[in-house]
Amino acid sequence: MLIAIVADTHLPRGERRLPEPCLAHMRAAELILHAGDMSTVAVLDELGALGPPVVAVHGNVDEHGLVERLPAQLELEIDHIRLAMTHDAGPARGRLPRLRRRFPRADAVVFGHSHMPLLDADDGFQIFNPGSPTDRRRQRQHTMGLARVENGTLHFEHVQLGR
Repeated sequence: MLIAIVADTHLPRGERRLPEPCLAHMRAAELILHAGDMSTVAVLDELGALGPPVVAVHGNVDEHGLVERLPAQLELEIDHIRLAMTHDAGPARGRLPRLRRRFPRADAVVFGHSHMPLLDADDGFQIFNPGSPTDRRRQRQHTMGLARVENGTLHFEHVQLGR
């Protein structure tokens, strides 16, 4: 299964839009994950119109309608892989063990908030932040993530989307 992963899209904001390469990856995926801070219900609906199912959590700047519709965190199982998602994973120091304690049944945790792409792992447990496809902050590139789940294994990668 191919999964497209985004976070921190903060849309709409002026002329900002999801870059076409990001949209292409989302359309090609079998599932879209959004790790919070999409901002409005309209953005959730637009993502849903791309085709693949959308699974999302709300972030700290999302409007009330999103907070009502989306959980703060969730866990799902895909091909015997347990994947958790939350928006704010807390400070960088101690993040991996903290998330392992917070989601003891998960094989991996997807999160956002910092806009900083990250993949870290320890003893088979992974944490992944896709960065942001629209708000790169201190990063050189806009980014998103892809995950492949095959035969009970999970592989994450970052996709650079340009400036």
